[in-house]
Amino acid sequence: MIIAIILVILIIIGIFFYNSLIGKKNQVSNAFSAIDVMLKKRFDLIPNLVEVVKQYTNYESETLSKIVELRTRAAAGNISDAEKAQIDSQLSTSVKGLMVNVENYPDLKANTNFINLQSTWTESEEQIAAARRSYNAAVTDYNNSIMMFPGSLFAGMLNFHPVPVLETAVEERKNISAKDLFNN
Repeated sequence: MIIAIILVILIIIGIFFYNSLIGKKNQVSNAFSAIDVMLKKRFDLIPNLVEVVKQYTNYESETLSKIVELRTRAAAGNISDAEKAQIDSQLSTSVKGLMVNVENYPDLKANTNFINLQSTWTESEEQIAAARRSYNAAVTDYNNSIMMFPGSLFAGMLNFHPVPVLETAVEERKNISAKDLFNN
């Protein structure tokens, strides 16, 4: 009788941990989907940004072409989450370079469409950053659940594996020199 009670308690605990791990894994997927939604919003803004900037300059044509190519690859839909994250990083770097070059065009900076687009872009970037933080928090919670005792016992038996957090690319970690930006 006592063995049966202990066995039932262990089964209930096992079900609790299993459901908890599934819930945390789903939170990770949901958080990455939020990033995906924000990236889609950004990708939808890119053609508008490109068109407004095209009206004012030919100098950035290579950068504009690269941005359009990255957007097209990301919008294709048949890429992995890791590839999406890599494209996102490349796109962020390219757009930052484009925005720095905008400083050379006073008429562009004063254009109402560009100002509105830049404001929307900034908001979008802030939302992407928030979605990344949320994703990394969900991943950390999930990873803690499968790596800490007693969850690690169940996670190993049920084939749950750690998920990597999103990291900032090395070139984005470097300090920006305002002097260098304005001297170019």
